[in-house]
Amino acid sequence: MTSRTIQTPHGPARAELHCSREGRAGLLLGHGAGGGIAAPDLVAATRAAVDAGVHVALVEQPYRVAGRRAPAPAKQLDAAWLAVAEDLGETWFDEMPLLFGGRSSGARVACRTAAEGQAVAVLCLAFPVHPPGKPEKSRMDELAGLEVPALVVQGENDPFGRPESAHHREVVLLPGDHNLKADLEGLRRAVGEWLDRILRPLD
Repeated sequence: MTSRTIQTPHGPARAELHCSREGRAGLLLGHGAGGGIAAPDLVAATRAAVDAGVHVALVEQPYRVAGRRAPAPAKQLDAAWLAVAEDLGETWFDEMPLLFGGRSSGARVACRTAAEGQAVAVLCLAFPVHPPGKPEKSRMDELAGLEVPALVVQGENDPFGRPESAHHREVVLLPGDHNLKADLEGLRRAVGEWLDRILRPLD
């Protein structure tokens, strides 16, 4: 495992690299708003990706690196993420297809930046469709705006809602809630199978 500190417009971010043998692609995974890169679903997704021949960079946003728990505004998160993606695209993942992903807030960042960052696909773990109890405050436009393949892995009882499947978008429902800890093996299987399927045409 290798760690890299990357300068962004909003302070240093950190990326933790998990290498696969093949290196078919590079996957950047971001954390949730109040959590870190050790979240069980991120760990399970990382293992699935490495097993599928994909290098993974677990990305810590600058506010987390600085020791803050409260997330930065969306524009700052997006700008920092794109700076990290550009750096890793030139170093660790040179000449590889890039995939974006993350859990909860990190999934939103991945969706918003996918086009500008030229991601070939997006992995969303526990996408927060709306704040709990506030379905009128939908964030579905971030997910619906994707023009590349997306996988959403969602807990059946997630209080943040659950999206529907659509063109380009697969939704896998697992037992449990927003933390996705109830069926980590199911999550690993879903992520691994999806990655293998979408990367096959690119190999």
